[in-house]
Amino acid sequence: MLEHELVPLAEAMPADKYQFAPTHGEFKGVRTFGQQVGHIGAVMYMVSASVLGEKVPAEAGEGENGPATLKTKDDYVKYLKGAVAYSHKAMNSLTSANLTAMVKSAFGKDKVPRVSMASVVTWHSFDHYGQMAVYARMNGIVPPASRQ
Repeated sequence: MLEHELVPLAEAMPADKYQFAPTHGEFKGVRTFGQQVGHIGAVMYMVSASVLGEKVPAEAGEGENGPATLKTKDDYVKYLKGAVAYSHKAMNSLTSANLTAMVKSAFGKDKVPRVSMASVVTWHSFDHYGQMAVYARMNGIVPPASRQ
């Protein structure tokens, strides 16, 4: 479900709007639309690596915003699709036997149940999807998931 709402929204935003961020109201310092896409992808890579017990893949970039090489819409969409594919790998590794096994958190040295890292992919991505949907609507784009 996430993939079928998030990726089409990233694809629907025009390339020239990827640098858009709201400026009216309390929006100082918020991520641009593109940066939202990069952030979602980076966190997907990080938590999926935790679920799998792997080192974060190099293509994830450093930190929570993705690689510095993300510049264009095509770059961001390709990156997001790669993160989604890696997340599929992680989610497909889950079993009833390993959900509660302790794994290293993607956000520190603590150990947490594997299922807690797996759930981040969904709730975190939808949190930022909501922001992206607002950005899209502010630019006259109806999110594909909201179209009839």
